Amino acid sequence: MYAIIETGGKQYWVKPGQNLQVEKLEAEVGANVELKVLWAASEEGTSADTKADHKNAKVTAQVVKHLRGPKILVFKRRPKKGYERTRGHRQDLTQIKITDITLG
Repeated sequence: MYAIIETGGKQYWVKPGQNLQVEKLEAEVGANVELKVLWAASEEGTSADTKADHKNAKVTAQVVKHLRGPKILVFKRRPKKGYERTRGHRQDLTQIKITDITLG
C-alpha cells in the first residue's frame, strides 16, 4: 500500500511502517491521528483517486515524539550602510509512524 498525504502544507509519499517528520501536530505522544489523503494505491494497482474515492481511503499514523529541527540562520546586510542583522529559527516538528493505509 502506498499513499500521498498532505499535512502542514506539504505532501508526502508514504507506506506503512515508515517514520516521517512533519510540521507540528496538535496531538499527544502515542496518540493516533488520521491524515488527509490525496491518493492511495494497493500493491495490485488498485487506486483511490482524490476526485471520487478519497473519502474512503484512510491513513492512520501514531505520534512518536515532538522535536525541533536544525537551526537556520538568517543574515541580512546592506552594503555601505553599516546594517547587519542575524536571526535564527528552529521549526517545531512531530515525528510520526505510518501504521495503516486502507482504501475502504
